[in-house]
Amino acid sequence: MDLIKIAEEAFATKKELPSFKSGDTITVAYRIKEGNKERIQQYRGVVIRISGHGDKKRFTVRKMSENVGVERIFPIESPFIESITVNKVGKVRRAKLYYLRALTGKKARIKEKRV
Repeated sequence: MDLIKIAEEAFATKKELPSFKSGDTITVAYRIKEGNKERIQQYRGVVIRISGHGDKKRFTVRKMSENVGVERIFPIESPFIESITVNKVGKVRRAKLYYLRALTGKKARIKEKRV
């Protein structure tokens, strides 16, 4: 009997999140606490990578903000994630899209997968 696994299962959030992969454009609704106020921030960008396994799984989202690339790492099991919405399904052939960091403008676009 592994006590660590029992504790992890007890504290798991068990949220139903949509399935997404690298190259997809998603919107993450993230709860932010500023002082004594709480608000929900919408963070929309391209999934660069998904790493880890189990409850330690995390994903990196990259967006362009005023011609500056901004990347943010979100843990899947974070209690601060309100929802995740898949906006576009991208067509890529890599699991890690680090090459997007060097590209700007139209070169950084990802083809959309036909459904």
